[in-house]
Amino acid sequence: MAISAFDLFSVGIGPSSSHTVGPMRAAHTFVEGLRADGLLPRVGRVRGELFGSLGATGHGHGSLKAVLLGLEGEHPESTDPRAAEGRVEEVRASGVLRLGGDHEAVCDPDEDIVLHRRARLPFHSNGMRFTAWGAADPGEGEEPLRTREFYSVGGGFVLDEDEAGQGALVPDDTPVRYPFSSGAELLARCEESGLPVSGVMLANELSWRTEAEVREGLLHLWSVMQECVDNGCRTEGVLPGGLKVRRRAPRLALQLRREHAGDPLAAMDWVTLYALAVNEENASGGRIVTAPTNGAAGIIPAVLHYYTRFVPGADDDGVVDFLLTAAAIGALYKENASISGAEVGCQGEVGSACSMAAGALAEVLGGTPKQVENAAEIGIEHNLGLTCDPVGGLVQIPCIERNAVGSVKAITAARIALRGDGSNVVSLDKAIKTMRDTGRDMKVKYKETARGGLAVNVIEC
Repeated sequence: MAISAFDLFSVGIGPSSSHTVGPMRAAHTFVEGLRADGLLPRVGRVRGELFGSLGATGHGHGSLKAVLLGLEGEHPESTDPRAAEGRVEEVRASGVLRLGGDHEAVCDPDEDIVLHRRARLPFHSNGMRFTAWGAADPGEGEEPLRTREFYSVGGGFVLDEDEAGQGALVPDDTPVRYPFSSGAELLARCEESGLPVSGVMLANELSWRTEAEVREGLLHLWSVMQECVDNGCRTEGVLPGGLKVRRRAPRLALQLRREHAGDPLAAMDWVTLYALAVNEENASGGRIVTAPTNGAAGIIPAVLHYYTRFVPGADDDGVVDFLLTAAAIGALYKENASISGAEVGCQGEVGSACSMAAGALAEVLGGTPKQVENAAEIGIEHNLGLTCDPVGGLVQIPCIERNAVGSVKAITAARIALRGDGSNVVSLDKAIKTMRDTGRDMKVKYKETARGGLAVNVIEC
């Protein structure tokens, strides 16, 4: 199985890759399936049901809005976040959806988009079911035109009910130059080829795209990350959702610009700023890059900003190598464990992002493949057991600060690894397996349900 960098990194909208981006893609796929089979013109009413973590925290994660937009043909990569709320209100007022953008069908968001807070579908905690009827007001016992189930398995990845039966990921059988499915195999490919981790990943990316296309695509992702940081540093106010969390990035940016040089830890304050800016944009439903998820979207941009601003000689080649290395590490998590907070807790989101950023930074700072692997292992080892307990079901507390801390931790992990020779007692593969096993042992209430931890010990106000 091969996973591309562009599977792990994609442009989307906040606040959650699994709860916003995934449901939008699933709803869009459902409608396009109706269109492909000639059923769309016959649809009179459509219904969506969200289960498990999607049902428990869907309101706070904007899942209802995402489903409606997906049914109307919107894509996470191209939808306008600023216009989304208004469109949802139009649907609520009229009770009519434009399925696929051009076919009107009845849908009352308050009645037809159902969030099941306690029930779940069998394969994954982020389950969805979409149903289309021929009649606008189907009678009891009337057979639907189609019912399909989907699963949002983290990072915006979506499986339908057929694909779910094949396992956690649908295999991509595209042959790649240097196949690897473990950290040990990745190191072996590096040794055999004489290439760094980024070089191995680039060679594999050429199975889908030309080198120019890979470079252009990765630099586009970097430009979106930069734009996101800039927007987060300029936009003031209070984040939506009712917790009254005030944006801190604009004030912090102003403070840092006014301060004089001389503080030996000033770089870490800037890293904190970059992460806060991204995750405040994410929490407000803005445009971000899943890296590898929305909930952990601030770590890779923050560490990459650290590289470009504070490392002498940093350039676009280094940015490309950084993202390729991060993607190679992220693929190991996606294939061998999970990047879904609803499945393994926040260790699968912030933990994997910290690991990816640590390894990537180690590479662009001149680290060997073994030092890169060591940095990635340090990054995840010290996030093991991290729960996902969002207060109010919102991607705000503790998520925003957690990205800032994870970014600094990634830089520390890279620097520790670069001071060593790459040898380690705990391999990256063992740490990833431990993360997967810990996630399986973790109580469900600590996995993005807002029913444990901070979510029940912090009074919503």
